[in-house]
This record gives sequence, structure tokens and C-alpha cells, in this order.
Amino acid sequence: MTLLQVMPAEAPGTVLTRTRDTAEITDMLRTHGVSFSRWPVRLRVTPTTTPADLLETYRKEVDVLCAEQGLRLVDVARLHPEDSPAWAVRADAARSMFLEEHRHDEDEVRFFAHGTGCFYLHLDDKVHAVVCEAGDLLSVPAGTRHWFDMGPVPDFAAIRFFEKEDGWVGDFTADPIATSFPRLDALLAED
Repeated sequence: MTLLQVMPAEAPGTVLTRTRDTAEITDMLRTHGVSFSRWPVRLRVTPTTTPADLLETYRKEVDVLCAEQGLRLVDVARLHPEDSPAWAVRADAARSMFLEEHRHDEDEVRFFAHGTGCFYLHLDDKVHAVVCEAGDLLSVPAGTRHWFDMGPVPDFAAIRFFEKEDGWVGDFTADPIATSFPRLDALLAED
């Protein structure tokens, strides 16, 4: 299930809120302009599932969301464990790239069709760690400081939505805040 853990920005070891209640997560994020909802999971993603398969499976939802929010580009980001040294290097590089606090010029909209990932949203004086799982749709407003952890062994497939081709390019803040907070695997180990 989805998880929201809220911690003070200056005290990462202090948990103010920890919930898996979808309604509570939706309400808490909404107060910061972050949209969270769920789509039905319609496809068991396997190593042979293609991005085209994912997009076709969710075509109706994708088209509606694009029309409602003026999103023009859609793609699929995915990593699935492979038994090769090259994969381990690629996965580590992908994870490291997004573990630094950054922001974007447009909303960051992601639908998790498979697997798990955690968005850390630096909102005011708190960090909201949102562990997303299959079926979760998260929309983070443009300019929101955040980082993302796909875990030590990334295994996820997410449909990404953009207004323009370079909308995903991050503006990194150089704030080392992300190094102080529990990573995805630590958050999940607390259950």
C-alpha cells in the first residue's frame, strides 16, 4: 500500500505522521497543491512487457489526463532487475541521479503501473515521503523541491507525462538535505 511519512526538514529522525490511509494521504498532499489518486491496476508487468503495452493498457486514462492538464508528451520509465554487471551499474547511476533535491519548470506527473518508488517532497519546513506503488498517480506542482528514490534494486514501471520535451530536466538546488532522510528501503523496513 501507498505510504506517507512526514518529517521536519531539520529533524529527519522525527516522524510527525505515518499513514497508509489513501484518503488521509490525498487530503494531506492536497493542502500543498499535490494531487494524489489511484487508477486500477490492469496489467501484470513482466520483463517482456513493452512500453507500448503499458500505454495501450492505460490509453483511456492517459488521454483523459492529458486533455485535462494540457500534457502533450507521454513515455514510460522502467527498470527491471537483470542478472548482469551492466544492469547494476545502470541502476545505480539512475538511482543516484534523482537522489539530489531538485525542481522542474512544469508539474511532475507520474503513474506507477508496477513496482515502488518514493518521492520526497520538501514542502515548507517539512519533508513528505510518498512511497508510491502500482496504481498510484502523483502530480507534483512545478517548482516543488523534491527528490526520488527508486530503491537499491529498482523494479518499477511508470508512465510519465510532460507539457514539453525538456520539462523533466531538473534544476538542482545543491542543498544536501536528501542525504539526511531515510531512503526507500529504510522507510519500508519500518513496517
